[in-house]
Amino acid sequence: MKKSVIGLSLLYLGAATLFSACSSNKSSHPSNVSTATGWDYNDKRLGGFPLADYPGQQTGPGLTFVMGGRFTMGQTQDDLPTYEHNNIPRTVSVSSFYMDETEVANVHYREYIYWLRRTYGSDYPELIAKAYPDTTCWRQALSYNEPLVKYYFSHAAYNFYPVVGVNWNQAQEFCNWRTDRVNEMILIKEGKLKRNPNQVNEDVFNTETYAYGQYEGTVGKKRMRDLDPSGSGTRNVNFGDGYLLPAYRLPTEAEWEYAAIGQLGNNPEPATKRRRGEEVYTNRNIYAWGDAGNTRYEVRNEYQGQFFGNFKRGRGDVMGIAGGLNDNADIPAPVYSFNPNVYGLYNMSGNVSEWTLDTYRPTYDDLNDFRPFRGNVYETYKRIAEDNSLEDKDSIGHIPTRPMTRDEITATNNYDSRDADARDYRDGDTLSQFVYSFGTNTLVSNEAKVIKGGSWADRAYWMSPGTRRFMQANQSSPTVGFRCVMDRLGSPDKDDDPLKGGNRFGKQKRK
Repeated sequence: MKKSVIGLSLLYLGAATLFSACSSNKSSHPSNVSTATGWDYNDKRLGGFPLADYPGQQTGPGLTFVMGGRFTMGQTQDDLPTYEHNNIPRTVSVSSFYMDETEVANVHYREYIYWLRRTYGSDYPELIAKAYPDTTCWRQALSYNEPLVKYYFSHAAYNFYPVVGVNWNQAQEFCNWRTDRVNEMILIKEGKLKRNPNQVNEDVFNTETYAYGQYEGTVGKKRMRDLDPSGSGTRNVNFGDGYLLPAYRLPTEAEWEYAAIGQLGNNPEPATKRRRGEEVYTNRNIYAWGDAGNTRYEVRNEYQGQFFGNFKRGRGDVMGIAGGLNDNADIPAPVYSFNPNVYGLYNMSGNVSEWTLDTYRPTYDDLNDFRPFRGNVYETYKRIAEDNSLEDKDSIGHIPTRPMTRDEITATNNYDSRDADARDYRDGDTLSQFVYSFGTNTLVSNEAKVIKGGSWADRAYWMSPGTRRFMQANQSSPTVGFRCVMDRLGSPDKDDDPLKGGNRFGKQKRK
């Protein structure tokens, strides 16, 4: 009888605790008990649903944080040289993200080629040839550029100069490779995997292949515990565990322009831990270096007259005169040259122009005002019809994908476009609604990609972040390179608690 009373007492106490948990005001930090069901997380006796103790997104190698916000996208000065009117100012907002401090350098891209050669060189040499930059991009019929053709990409003297001769498709593949190598090293350092320098063909680490259980690798000593009572005891890391970083990718045009113009530096009172920041800018930069409309150092000291960036002053003048070089660079300069902007980004105006993710159209007025972007091509993983499981990885270690069908898109009613390829959606072609007649009445096609920022061979006008040009995705140039970005997940403020977002006011004092 006594045991029954104690049992009933414990039952009532548990029910009271559960009721209290459901009815009381909880903090923004989740506990180890579900506020939806009352079940414990990470408890194998209750099914083992895992909840990671997430410390927040770490900053990937080479990246710096760019806090998002509202800005005026478009021209920062009169459109006098071109009269194209393809960058009419409009207000948009971008989310926070991370961006490479510098352009991708020759040494970084050679590291990529070296890895491809070790991994696929024996059986798939065409992959190395496909990835190799076009070193002949330097050739011009009436210039002697053969030394640059021969040495610029391969010689140690140019290790930390921006890689050029890389087309848009190659830049995309570099981003994918970089994502996998960064995540692989994270797992190695966390003890989830052991080093394996002898990966070949399909037996290579790929982030998605690993996360979906199609790559095992050499298991480390700290592999994740599998709390599923019917599981194997250990498992691979997945995205819910918080270790894996999002993909490196090319920046959208809006992201690139927002980061380059650096309006954060014109906020008179940015936010601190003690006070909210001002929601106003005192000025609008013309160039990425942020010094009003000046292109050269004006203070009377040893730097007076030096250029803030690497660009061409005029016809036949790419660097000034001997004994007084104005930018100290006749071709691209090393990636850490000149001063960074307010976000810590180097050479956003000058040095080399840079690929963006966007498909080019002469206007961007039809784009959304939040995270504007043209270039979506919706894909999904290929699945086996019998059980809807993912198809096995292919011969180079990637899970196969395919474009989404029109039926799949229309079934959800979540897409404004009814086609998986939305690159030409609402592009102003009223006759066909979807087709640009490339080569007949325009050089703009779905393969035309936006390039931003002036280069070492451009005049000062092109240093403005608002200027825009385009190249075909399969083309390359000695004046065009690229840098990568990564999405910021969670709160837009990097210094905020990783589980927070929005405002919290605390206890208010009555006046």
